[in-house]
Amino acid sequence: MQVLRCFPKPELLDLTVNLGRGGEACVYAVPSDENLVAKIYHKPVVTHAQKLQAMLAKPPENPTANLEHISIAWPRELLQAADGSGNIIGFLMPRIRGMRPIMDFYNPGTRRQNCPLFNYQYLLRTARNLAAAFAALHASEYCIGDVNESNILVSDTALVTLVDTDSFQVRDSEQNIIYRCSVGKAEYTPPELQNKTFAQYDRDSSHDLFGLAVLIFQLLMEGTHPFSGIFQGVFDPPAYEARIIDGHFTYCRKRQVPYQPTPIAPPWEMLHPSLRDLFVRCFEDGHHNPQLRPSAQTWLSAVAVAEESLVTCAVNPQHFYDNHLQQCPWCERALRLGGRDPFPSLEAIASKEHLQPRRQPKKRHTATPRFRKPATVASTLHHWQPVFSHNFSTSKPRKNSQKSKFYTVMFCLLGFGLLGYLDVMIKFTRPFVSQNPYTQQTLMSRQGNNNFSNENLTYVDYYERGNTDYQKRDYERAIENFSQGIKKNPNYAKLYINRGNSRYNMNDFEGALADYNQALKINPLEVKALVNRGNAYYMLADYSNDPDQEYKKAINDFNTAISLNSHDTEAYIRRGIVRSQIAKYSINSQQEYQKSIADFTQAIKLNLSKAEAYFQRGLARYQFAQYSSNYAQEYKQAISDFTEAININPNMPKVYLKRGMVYFELSQYGESKVQENHAQAIEDLEKSAQMYLEQEDMDNYQQALSNICVIVSKKCDTMFQSSNILEQIKP
Repeated sequence: MQVLRCFPKPELLDLTVNLGRGGEACVYAVPSDENLVAKIYHKPVVTHAQKLQAMLAKPPENPTANLEHISIAWPRELLQAADGSGNIIGFLMPRIRGMRPIMDFYNPGTRRQNCPLFNYQYLLRTARNLAAAFAALHASEYCIGDVNESNILVSDTALVTLVDTDSFQVRDSEQNIIYRCSVGKAEYTPPELQNKTFAQYDRDSSHDLFGLAVLIFQLLMEGTHPFSGIFQGVFDPPAYEARIIDGHFTYCRKRQVPYQPTPIAPPWEMLHPSLRDLFVRCFEDGHHNPQLRPSAQTWLSAVAVAEESLVTCAVNPQHFYDNHLQQCPWCERALRLGGRDPFPSLEAIASKEHLQPRRQPKKRHTATPRFRKPATVASTLHHWQPVFSHNFSTSKPRKNSQKSKFYTVMFCLLGFGLLGYLDVMIKFTRPFVSQNPYTQQTLMSRQGNNNFSNENLTYVDYYERGNTDYQKRDYERAIENFSQGIKKNPNYAKLYINRGNSRYNMNDFEGALADYNQALKINPLEVKALVNRGNAYYMLADYSNDPDQEYKKAINDFNTAISLNSHDTEAYIRRGIVRSQIAKYSINSQQEYQKSIADFTQAIKLNLSKAEAYFQRGLARYQFAQYSSNYAQEYKQAISDFTEAININPNMPKVYLKRGMVYFELSQYGESKVQENHAQAIEDLEKSAQMYLEQEDMDNYQQALSNICVIVSKKCDTMFQSSNILEQIKP
């Protein structure tokens, strides 16, 4: 498409490379400037233009301008329609490269994979830079509104960039108009806005500050949400929305809450005392009085103090911790995690030990020596992977074993060199901190941007590179490569399918849908595109005002896929899942569940080794039992299906979790073998908890523990103090 750029001189931009698509707009590469992207609205309206003009008139201060880094991806220029009408249809903004969502850094698993040198000092610096960006926005009277982990990008040098800025709440003082933020994510939304229609409320900085505190908590507590914990009530724990509304901050000081800290979370006492005080002020004191929540500037100062207080572990120089602690908490945590070090040593990284599976804990070794060196510092259950499309074969280069020792030594030297440079860089940049109240520098010099373009590569090369990135779960880079392949050959459907799959895995269901649509325009007989599009419709139902319509679209796609290939197992499984969902709200629930069970049965006939089909059929039978007079028989059939799924694939913790709950319900209903069913329920739930722990799936791990609490003693207090079960499921 063509758009008109008016400044610095009129220029007609031909936008062909689509970098991403959301519910409101598409983002394109700008052919004449690789440092800019164009965001074009699907349905531009006058208020878009007015809001953007207000933003351009009053940009916030950039906290890291002296580092030539963009902390807030603010609009740069307006773009007009190419028809000469003068209508504003989008804008130019800076292109952000070499950064990942903040979740990739506070989540220990992805951090270990993508940036293993990112230690606790870096996490604190990330928190400082994040607070600095919030402070700069609030100083200019802007509110983010939709604070969430996907709109915050972080570099491997702890720099932060806020994106999707055109969704922020903007106050136009001259016109006395507030352009509201109409969206939000429950986990980062304060209690006073939970279950509200955001478009009807003016936000203020106190609302943002709740989300900021959640993000800082996650950064410093290994991804743990401040309202997560082991529920001490009956069965399924409440959603985060309910916990936040009730003010059930897990680490409350002034009242009791029905949660215990997750055993696998870092200890609360590990945090610097001033940070603990601020979290209590935000989540406990600020629950009824939002004005008591600490400001972004307060967070910035407190995190700076915490960073100044760091000391270095004598055993592993990558372990930084607060000087009020008597011994290194990360050494203790690594021991509890069966050797899975949250901040692996340079030697472990060089030998790739940090990527190895967890090992069973060995006998406790001698505690970390008291000697401490000062640190050098400056001031979901139904998850589904899209059906992947791969036609080309890829030959992997052989590894040269003779070079392995050389590379190990070089990596260690490089690592120590980086740490040495880190010390110099920190000391060199220290004077800049006082020049600007928001400025917080990175810990290391920035690395060069990756350049994805290479005119010598064919669309096949980009396709294979994208597939490799996809398998590594580097979906952002996969999208880049598939997009380059599409530019080379826009008529190859599988490029669109696999780019759609990457977008799906980044929760960009709208973008995935657009790619599947394009693939089907090229080849209407692409069964994988139909199946994947059907699942995208299913996911979009959660965001729709008319979910039944999305379910119908999904069913139609699965029907078409089956008509094209009656042996496509995945199409039957996915159709069965949608039918199970429809059954929950249908007046003909039994009929819909029977259709669902029939789909899973057909999938099993086509592939007897499909564990997922057995699991889903067991789940449907378990749900169907709620409507059946012969519930015991349905429960037993569900258990049989779950058992068969485990026989095929014993590494599915969700199966143990569900089978355990069915066994428990059977024991509660007074059926025969009460004691046996009760014991089997505990055994299954212990197994699921252990497996979720190994997979670092904290939400389901907590659910398994909560269910164990209920089954064992109806409350968790005694379990945490003396029960053997917790010891059995500890890593």
